[in-house]
Amino acid sequence: MARHLVTSALPYANGPIHFGHVTGAYLPADLHVRALRQRGEEVLYVCGADEHGVAITIGAEKDKVPYPEYVARWRDEIKQTFDAFDIRFDVWSGTSICPEHAATSQEFFRVLDGKGYLQVKQTEQLYCEHDRMFLADRYIVGTCHECGHEEARGDECPKCGQWLDPLRMPKTACKVCGNAPVRRSTTHWYLDLPKLRDEGLGRWFADHAWKPNVRAFVGNMLEDLQPRPITRDMGWGVPVPVDLARGESGKVLYVWFDAPIGYISFTKEWARSQGRPDEWRRWWQDAGTRLVHFIGKDNIPFHCVVFPAMLFGMGEPWILPTDVPANEFYNLQGGKFSTSKGWTVPVAEFMGKFDAQATRFHLAASMPENSDSEWRFEDFQTTNNSLLADVVGNLAQRVLRFLEKNFDGRVPEVPAHLVEELDRAILEECGAFGDPIEELLQTRFRRAAEVFIQNGRVANVYIDRLAPWALKKTDPVRCGAVLATACEWLVWMARWMAPFMPKKAQALWEQLGLAGRADEVMAQAMPSMGAWRTLTAGAKLGTPIGLFPKIEDAAIAAEIEALKARART
Repeated sequence: MARHLVTSALPYANGPIHFGHVTGAYLPADLHVRALRQRGEEVLYVCGADEHGVAITIGAEKDKVPYPEYVARWRDEIKQTFDAFDIRFDVWSGTSICPEHAATSQEFFRVLDGKGYLQVKQTEQLYCEHDRMFLADRYIVGTCHECGHEEARGDECPKCGQWLDPLRMPKTACKVCGNAPVRRSTTHWYLDLPKLRDEGLGRWFADHAWKPNVRAFVGNMLEDLQPRPITRDMGWGVPVPVDLARGESGKVLYVWFDAPIGYISFTKEWARSQGRPDEWRRWWQDAGTRLVHFIGKDNIPFHCVVFPAMLFGMGEPWILPTDVPANEFYNLQGGKFSTSKGWTVPVAEFMGKFDAQATRFHLAASMPENSDSEWRFEDFQTTNNSLLADVVGNLAQRVLRFLEKNFDGRVPEVPAHLVEELDRAILEECGAFGDPIEELLQTRFRRAAEVFIQNGRVANVYIDRLAPWALKKTDPVRCGAVLATACEWLVWMARWMAPFMPKKAQALWEQLGLAGRADEVMAQAMPSMGAWRTLTAGAKLGTPIGLFPKIEDAAIAAEIEALKARART
């Protein structure tokens, strides 16, 4: 049995996260982790806030609050969003508050430097004479030297997606004061990515199985790899070790360098909290660990090249990523999510009106696995009403209410002579069914949602064909056996539902009169002839309550109008 270390990209503590972020890195990881646990696998799910970097200093200075207070506010709000979506981590921390983080990051710097993977360069950097500081990339705005976009950042162009060199940008300005900066000499450290590639990282990537979008992106990147700066001139961040700073002051580790190390430092924090401070080594320095990073495609360079290069440079026994199932972009109602432009869905407000569990399922069913996809309110309504309510909820209600009314709310007996016939009816004659848990394990989330709904349709076909309402008058014993078999299927539906909608699954589980949890480890992967029934005849069922209230057209129209209104203001 493998050991599974799962991470989600550290959300940046500089603003709220939206549905696009959730589908990009957090919900897919949560679904995968829940599926692994349901199969009895050993899993550790690690995440926390990315809390250093220039964008944070800009935001904090704009709000006139200290940096720690600023990131604490966003760290808490981001975690509230995860809680609303029922996304659960084994450890949630932050790069500015984790006690182990600075030392771990400095250790990486020290070892990479000692092994000859860091270069020290005297370079020119843009300096703002008005604000008396070197300008880190995010403090620079100007014209992209690749596509000519006039609102590019100093590190990346939002239009063409290329990494930028501020010194090559034809026009630049300081983001703080708007003045044109000048060039000045400064010293910085660079990670020698070409050397790491040639010494084995390139071979590792070539020999690995990747999603097509990941392989294509990184393959192009590896061909034109350049040393990447890993330090910055600023006061907020992990300081360069004093004994290696060469007399330089005011140097911190660049946020992209220290942020992924957070996965390791957070694991150390978790291990210490468990009273086993060395336990982290089993997760990061043991070949039996399977490391999976869940990210959006904008993080592919850092998780498929930069962080693996850092781990590779540290030498054995550090493990490298097993898989990086990067998702594409998730858009909103025909446009890109943009909090600053109002084209977003306020999570807390939305969750006050609509069901978070149904929202989880729709996000999974529309996930941008291999190409960009989008949230449309009309599609969410269809998922809730036509799939969840009509297929799954209706199945549960028609079976459980019938039993409540006609069988004293108890599981009927299935006579021995009917078991094989009814097993064959639902398992072989009412349509194909599949294993949504296995699809989640293979990170095929949309397919998993499709399979789950199809499994619900199978049982509805079964009920329609065997017509227990008619049998009630002519053959009540057979009627009870048909319904008891449907209840057995509902037990499986609750289990299959558990990763997608854990609270709804538990509600159905309890309506079936079952103790324990719907997401408990499954004794077998799929139902099979003669070996799938678990209910006891005569067992008392719970109270049947509708699982998925339908969403009215007026509610959807109001959300679309509210979205447009936010964008206008």
